[in-house]
Amino acid sequence: MELVIENVGKKYKGNFWGIRNFNLRLQPGVLGLLGQNGAGKSTLMKMIATVTKPTEGKIIWNGIDIAKKPNEVRRLLGYLPQDFGVYPKLNAIEFLEYIAAVKGITGVKAKKRIKELIEVVNLTQAAKRPIGSYSGGMKQRVGIAQALLNDPKLLIVDEPTVGLDPEERVRFRNILTDISSDRIVIFSTHIVSDVESTATRIALICKGHLLIDSEPENLMKPIEGKVWECIIPSSSLNEFRKKYIISSTIRRSDGVHIRVVSDFKPYSNSKKCTPQLEDAYLYLINNTDRRN
Repeated sequence: MELVIENVGKKYKGNFWGIRNFNLRLQPGVLGLLGQNGAGKSTLMKMIATVTKPTEGKIIWNGIDIAKKPNEVRRLLGYLPQDFGVYPKLNAIEFLEYIAAVKGITGVKAKKRIKELIEVVNLTQAAKRPIGSYSGGMKQRVGIAQALLNDPKLLIVDEPTVGLDPEERVRFRNILTDISSDRIVIFSTHIVSDVESTATRIALICKGHLLIDSEPENLMKPIEGKVWECIIPSSSLNEFRKKYIISSTIRRSDGVHIRVVSDFKPYSNSKKCTPQLEDAYLYLINNTDRRN
């Protein structure tokens, strides 16, 4: 099982390229597609899901160009887009029955699968309420369930944890980890902690270009010895934000405790600390912005 993205680009009106010269080769596991809002993640997801075609390049699923034969991947695809919509008057079971029928899943098989997924996404108590009465997080859980209905071999989820509370986010991340051994999962997000806990591999995208493709631990090698923790006065925080990459701030009685990525010791009481993925992400994105 393999998904290959070869020199893919997507051009919009005004000669704007949402994605350009994008190359990636994927096999079973969880790919965390990480980048800022507007980086091009959703554009790439839509092309892989055959919602739109590349302007240039190819996306190949098991040797087949999906732009020429989209049904080859659609029948094995689970997709949760960022702008997922529902029918508000249907309840969760009715909606999933409808989606199951569209995907060719009917009868006892559909009922069994829907019952399993309602439990997986923790909607048992609300399953017969109209979806229009659901909170944003509950609607997102319905979206997750519909993406998993056909037990897909290629699962694409675009910003899936938006609107979920912390417990629901952990539940969803566990689902991705549990199912990833025999399928390709592409998990697009700008939330670093979600990727950190699930991804076996990370692709960092910036301004439509693939910045780096690596295992999570390798992303942190460039910043070894460059991450510091220090305590500064509140009055100095704005100045520090202009000069340094700050990955976290905590206000306490003795001042502001900050985490800084810097080639040099940023403050007299600074102490080196172990790099984390958030530090590496900010370092790479900021250095790319400065070069551009």
